Amino acid sequence: MSAVQLPTTRFDAAVTSTAPASAPQALRRSTTEPRWLQLSLIALALAFMALFLFAPLAVVFIEAFRKGLDVYLAAIVEPDALSAVLLTLTATLVSVPLNLVFGVAVAWAICKFDFHGKSLLLTLIDLPFSVSPVIAGLIFVLIFGLQGWLGGWLQAHDTKVIFAVPGIVLATVFVTFPFIARELIPLMQAQGIEQEEAARVLGANGWQIFWRVTLPNIKWALLYGVILCNARAMGEFGAVSVVSGHIRGQTNTMPLHIEIAYNEYQFAAAFAMASLLAALALVTLVLKYAVEQRVKHQKSDIRTDQAT
Repeated sequence: MSAVQLPTTRFDAAVTSTAPASAPQALRRSTTEPRWLQLSLIALALAFMALFLFAPLAVVFIEAFRKGLDVYLAAIVEPDALSAVLLTLTATLVSVPLNLVFGVAVAWAICKFDFHGKSLLLTLIDLPFSVSPVIAGLIFVLIFGLQGWLGGWLQAHDTKVIFAVPGIVLATVFVTFPFIARELIPLMQAQGIEQEEAARVLGANGWQIFWRVTLPNIKWALLYGVILCNARAMGEFGAVSVVSGHIRGQTNTMPLHIEIAYNEYQFAAAFAMASLLAALALVTLVLKYAVEQRVKHQKSDIRTDQAT
């Protein structure tokens, strides 16, 4: 019996000793790209970013300061430029808080309650992503313009929407309202409603549940959505261009001022304003990255809690 068992024992030992070592090695060979392919992909990505991102950004700042700091500052403090900056900040300061309230309300309704038409509401939230901003601006012209549906009533009450600040604010709100809601909905769906239900059982009312339970859990995602909404509001061009009328010193935002200055061969003024807008975008990008890390950390904590 021992002579018969000996080969089998050696065979089992050989399989036991080689299988754990060879299986991970084969798995690594089948799932890991060659080193040269990794380096090639990294180099291709860096070259693409340098060509389409870093180079244009560098050109904007180089051209802005080409004629010196005095010319740059003069282009920034010029009355039409200051009016464009002020109008951009006004549209942003109005549209972002409105979208913040809307985003929190719609995310709370979708994630915490069941009602008929929830899927339709989710679809409508994405409407500005699928509709061209120019078409959105045209819609507001057809509604609030002089020949539009409400044009006669607005004229009778001496109220102007199109080619005025209200139209610019409406267009900005329309193109930016999905950003905050779309950041909150996935997070609130992952969190569930258990904490709110526990607070309700303990006697908390609706406002107490929101301020002490819901809001602390979504604050970083909410801030992330606000940053994205703010960036889009400052840089919006298409819809605002349709409803603004391009009136100097009155309805020109920063992107529109850049277009007009460049078309009139005022390159110093155009690139100076473009550099200011690009600087605001870079600040937004840094804030976005910082908040994004906190959101990822928060989502990982939620998955860990759910797993345990």
